Amino acid sequence: MLLKIKILALGICLCSYQAVHAQQTEGQIDFHGFADNREYSNSDRYPQTIFGTRVTPELGLLVDSIHRIRIGVSYLHEFGTKNIKNPVRPVAYYNYDNNGFDFKIGMFPRHEYLDEYPKAILSDTIGYYQPNIEGMLVKYKNEHFHQQIWIDWNSRQTRADREQFMVGISGNVNLNKTFYIKHFATLWHNAGPMVDTPDPDDHIRDNGATSLHIGADLSDRGWLDSININIGGIINYDRLRNVYDWQLPKGFLSEIYLEHYKFFIRNTFYTGESLAIPYGDVFYTSKQYDRLDIGWIPLRYRNLEGRFIAGFHFSEGVVDSQQQFILRYTIGHLFNRKK
Repeated sequence: MLLKIKILALGICLCSYQAVHAQQTEGQIDFHGFADNREYSNSDRYPQTIFGTRVTPELGLLVDSIHRIRIGVSYLHEFGTKNIKNPVRPVAYYNYDNNGFDFKIGMFPRHEYLDEYPKAILSDTIGYYQPNIEGMLVKYKNEHFHQQIWIDWNSRQTRADREQFMVGISGNVNLNKTFYIKHFATLWHNAGPMVDTPDPDDHIRDNGATSLHIGADLSDRGWLDSININIGGIINYDRLRNVYDWQLPKGFLSEIYLEHYKFFIRNTFYTGESLAIPYGDVFYTSKQYDRLDIGWIPLRYRNLEGRFIAGFHFSEGVVDSQQQFILRYTIGHLFNRKK
C-alpha cells in the first residue's frame, strides 16, 4: 500500500513538472520611487514630506497566452521612518486576458487601473501607502472605449477590525478622433467591528463620488506634443446612518494638459460646494480651488519614466506649494518559452 502511494505521489510530481515546464515562466519587477514635499501650512492643511521607494517583484506562469498566475511581494521603505507599519504587502493573483477582456482576482497593483481617477475622488497619497487592490477587477477595452468595475476589500470585519470596502466603476468612450466622454465613480462602505454591544456613537458610513467629463484631444492639431482639455461635473454622496441622511454636494471641474518635448503644464479648476470624500484630495473641501502643475520629464524610455512636478494650490485666498519627483521603472522578462 505504501509503495502504491509513493508511486502515485511521484506520478503527480512528474505531471506537475511537465505542466509547469510546458508553460512560460515570467517575472516582473516594478520600482516606484517618490519624493513629495507638501508645503500646506498657509491653508492649514497637513504639511509633510513623503519620501521613499517601493519595490514589487512578481513571478508566475503564463498559460496559453490567456491565463496567468502571479505571486510576489510589495516592499515599502519610507526614508527616515524607524517603524513602518506593514512594509510588506503580498501580491498574488489570477489574471484572464483575452480579446479585450482583462479579469483579475487576488492582490494586484492598482496603479495600472486607477491612476486616471480625478484627485478629488482618489488622491495620489493612496498610491504611496495602499499599492494593491485586494479583491476583483473586470475590464473590457477596444479601439472605441473601455470600461472597468472593481472592488477593493480594505478590512474584513472581526471583533477588533472594522468592515471596509470600496467599489468603483470608470471608463472612456471615444466619440470620434477628437472628442471623448469619460466617467469615474466610487462607493466606500465603513462599518464598525462585530461586537456584542455596539458603540452607540459609532455609525455606518457610506461615502462616494461620481464625475462625468467631456473632453477633446487636440494633440494632432498643433505644434505641441499633447493638448488635452476636458470639463465636467462631480457629485459627492455621503450618509452617516442614524445621524444624517444622504448629503449631495456637487461642483464643476475643468482640466487642461499641455506637453511639448519633456515639459508639461496641467491646470485643474474646481468650483462648487465643499466635498467630503475621505480618499480624495483635502483641497476639494474648498468651495473654489485651482491647482497648477508645471512639470519636467527628464527620464522617459520604454518602461522607465521620471517626472518632476512643481505644484501650486490656490484656495481660500492663499497659495500652498508642492514639489514632487516620481520615478517608475517596470522590468519584465520571460524565462522559459513554451515548447
